Amino acid sequence: MAKPLADQIIHKLRKACELYHRLILIVGQTGSGKTKALREVSTSTSAPLINVNLDLSRRMLELTERQRALQLPLLLRDMVNKATGEVVLLDNIEILFDISLKQDPLRLLQGLSRNKTVVAAWNGSIDGDHMIYAVPDHPEYRRYMVRDFLVASPEVMT
Repeated sequence: MAKPLADQIIHKLRKACELYHRLILIVGQTGSGKTKALREVSTSTSAPLINVNLDLSRRMLELTERQRALQLPLLLRDMVNKATGEVVLLDNIEILFDISLKQDPLRLLQGLSRNKTVVAAWNGSIDGDHMIYAVPDHPEYRRYMVRDFLVASPEVMT
């Protein structure tokens, strides 16, 4: 049986400091308990929990589409840097996949995880050695090798 998700995350927080990218992705489908686990981790560690969709949307309201694509990495970095502590929890990251913003979500998260440990909820699945977001033929479909970061998932035994 898999460990409770919050316990998996807390265990992986200890391992993350050894990595070049101090990134932990919580991979699971909608309704799998990612947000609940992030709240539990936030409560037990005092790490700030950021709703990325909400905060970024507010910051980009007055920007043109082109400005949004250019400013998103800077705005996201500013949000993470202003968060107190060495660990930041990111939930609702779907805006990073918006094709009009022309971003590579994993690369953005990896960049953020150089200076702080970043734990992000990834709405998708694990398929062998790959992490998947969306389904093939969907404009936001992404498939990444699981490497250079840690994964916690209700689907994965750890």
